[in-house]
Amino acid sequence: MPVDTAVLHRFSLRAPLVATLAGAVLSLSGCTMFGGAKDPVVPVSASPDAGAQTVQASKLQKVLWIFSPYRPDIQQGNFISQEMLTQLKVGQTREQVKFLLGTPLLTDIFHADRWDFPFYLARGNGELTSSRVTVYFKDNKVEKFDGGNLPTEKEYIARIAGPSKVAAKEAPKKEDAGSASIKINK
Repeated sequence: MPVDTAVLHRFSLRAPLVATLAGAVLSLSGCTMFGGAKDPVVPVSASPDAGAQTVQASKLQKVLWIFSPYRPDIQQGNFISQEMLTQLKVGQTREQVKFLLGTPLLTDIFHADRWDFPFYLARGNGELTSSRVTVYFKDNKVEKFDGGNLPTEKEYIARIAGPSKVAAKEAPKKEDAGSASIKINK
């Protein structure tokens, strides 16, 4: 029976190692499921004038992101900037609105005189941004629109790509009005 004792001896040394590795794998897989087991909650606006809303990831989610798999940025809907919304005027036709804001994501046969432009951006780091612009028509002309406080195009690009390095450089200082300077070359 010397074979049985040799097998038992090897098994008794490997069992704690295998149990430790199995526990580590299960705990790490549990960490990845902790923050992403269910779909992220989209912030819901109480009033249509609330505009774009951004929800940041918690500190615990940021720490656990180290153990989670890669998550790409997901953008859905039409991004509408503050500049685009300022071009929208009451009395414009549906074609003009479609030219300015794009094709509406939601059109309803029960509400034919209403176009909804929802926007949803889920960053890979857990940050969620959502906004909604609603345009109401009467006789195929814009009657009113709701959108609220939307980000500018520069703010949106900074959110996607990070802060610009050009903005970090200082702009040349302008002289005060009424002051004069003389440059003498020798």
